[in-house]
Amino acid sequence: MAATFFQRNSDLQTVLDQVLEQTWAEFPKLARNQIAATWIVYEPPFPINTGGAISAADFWQQSPPGASYRGVEAIYPASVVKLFYLVAAHEWLEREMVSSTPELVRALRDMIVDSSNDATGLVVDVLTGTTSGPELPAGPLETWQTQRNIVNRYFESLQWPELATINVNQKTWCDGPYGRERLFLGETYENRNVLTTEATARLLHSIIGGVAVTGERSQAMMALLQRSLDPRLLAADPENQVTGFLGAGLPLNAQLWSKAGLTSKVRHDAAYVELPEHPPFQLVVFTEGTDASQNEHILPFVAQALLSAWSAATG
Repeated sequence: MAATFFQRNSDLQTVLDQVLEQTWAEFPKLARNQIAATWIVYEPPFPINTGGAISAADFWQQSPPGASYRGVEAIYPASVVKLFYLVAAHEWLEREMVSSTPELVRALRDMIVDSSNDATGLVVDVLTGTTSGPELPAGPLETWQTQRNIVNRYFESLQWPELATINVNQKTWCDGPYGRERLFLGETYENRNVLTTEATARLLHSIIGGVAVTGERSQAMMALLQRSLDPRLLAADPENQVTGFLGAGLPLNAQLWSKAGLTSKVRHDAAYVELPEHPPFQLVVFTEGTDASQNEHILPFVAQALLSAWSAATG
């Protein structure tokens, strides 16, 4: 279902459409059905990044302008799904459904800052009360699957229409799942994680707005998502989540909060950006296909082209 938390703006849509046309011209191997994008603009005094100074009820009465292309397409999200596990973990902690431990704190940090799949596995185990392991008989496997779907049930309880088609019940892997995890994924991977750019944008919107769980917890999430654009720091960390992603197309005076995703078949990014010469904005871009996955220039090009076209459109 199309997003309801932002107002579709024809001027922004024109800019986004222009950027996509430029992208397809620059990267002809990228098919029109291999990219999805959602762009939200926070014109002042829109109440974002306030540290929770506005109530959730008041915040959700606000509706920023935005634009989207294929924003409702269900796509394998790779590590972008870790945003959803981050929010769920803070919800569990706030409700005292789980206890904060040094290992959970370390795993949450490594899951977002370093995009560690091993850390994500621990977070999913804590959230769901399940563990990976050998195949299970039918009865125990059914119980295990019910437990593993608790994060899905939490996001269903929010009743956000943008989340109607998502699935967030799988761990992220380096080599792939085995045993009960492989059974749970389904014979044809039909139970894999899926997100849309609009669902991702709404979750990021709630974090930026300080209404994801609580204002204090939203700020803690933002602290983990903040990225440096310092070229020296990026060079020292070849697996940073800026190089090859949207952040690489931003000027050095930008402030960036983001979560990237990368596999052999997808390259994604979800970013919130603050710049002196533009209103704050968020941009979520998913790209699919082996060529897109291996191409470190597409997402930076989109970000750079967007800023250029936006500047031209606003004079």
